[in-house]
Amino acid sequence: MSGDTAATAAGGEVQQQKAAGGNRIQVSSSKKPLFFYVNLAKRYMQQHDDVELSALGLAISTVVTIAEILKNNGLAVEKKIRTSTVEIHDVTTGRSIQKAKIEIVLGKTDNFDELMAAAAGEAAVGDSEEQS
Repeated sequence: MSGDTAATAAGGEVQQQKAAGGNRIQVSSSKKPLFFYVNLAKRYMQQHDDVELSALGLAISTVVTIAEILKNNGLAVEKKIRTSTVEIHDVTTGRSIQKAKIEIVLGKTDNFDELMAAAAGEAAVGDSEEQS
């Protein structure tokens, strides 16, 4: 198992790294709000055309929810889903434990850029109305 994954499991911090063909976001179930990850995934897809969402244990449901939000809004399509079990060393007990892992690779839809531009336009209109 990689050190980055262990850091995510132990500290719950957001770990970002270059994945083959795109960017990876390692999601924690407790440290950041859901839409932080949704917006980060949108940004990665704008820059790299795809994003890999990865999580261990209880954070798996968060990754699935992020993927579903992006798909239901017409922004992403599933390219690949991988599940596995990884062994993590628990420093408090000194024992190894098994954790479920999921990796979901999402790609941009054909109309991703149009939808993002429309959302940016709506945000700009909302900002100008608040200032008047």
